[in-house]
Amino acid sequence: MSSDRESPPDVERGIQHLFDLVIEALSLATRALLEGEVEIGERVVSADQVIDDLTSDLDQRIWLQIDRAAGSVELKPLIGMLLMLSEMERSADLAEHIARRAIAGLGGEMTALSRALIQRMSEVGLEMWGDAAGAFRDSSSIGAALEESDEELEIADGGMANVHAVQVTMLARFYERLGDHAVNIARRIEALHRAQAP
Repeated sequence: MSSDRESPPDVERGIQHLFDLVIEALSLATRALLEGEVEIGERVVSADQVIDDLTSDLDQRIWLQIDRAAGSVELKPLIGMLLMLSEMERSADLAEHIARRAIAGLGGEMTALSRALIQRMSEVGLEMWGDAAGAFRDSSSIGAALEESDEELEIADGGMANVHAVQVTMLARFYERLGDHAVNIARRIEALHRAQAP
């Protein structure tokens, strides 16, 4: 995604690393929940501070670039990446919320249907985040495909609400919001791609 008018490579690498951390947090949080692995849940909760710190560092770096720009750098890519950071940080927080429920032992109390639906929502969410990360890395457009996947998350959520306990319904909401954040990031990536087009 780099060009002379865009952000420095270290900022882009940092954002790519953030994608990796969010995807890992979501994957591990779901594993901790469904397999009852409390230690993995605790790792996800502890790692959230690493994501917060990296987000804060990248935020400062991007603002520094904006301050230095003085008309010599196209600001749209920098602002687009700045806006993506908040989506990524919120998504990591959602993975942390899932991990906290794993630590509390919710996974062991879930019905087989609940577990299957949560597993499917996690798979869809991870695929969406992987696609968004690939789109950022390759400067490609994937918005429409992600919106279809996001609809699948909403359908799965709707099927759970009337059958299962409040905590499981909250889990479904977390996965749905993770999908929403992935869609928002994909839209920002497409906007950056359009801004860079000759």
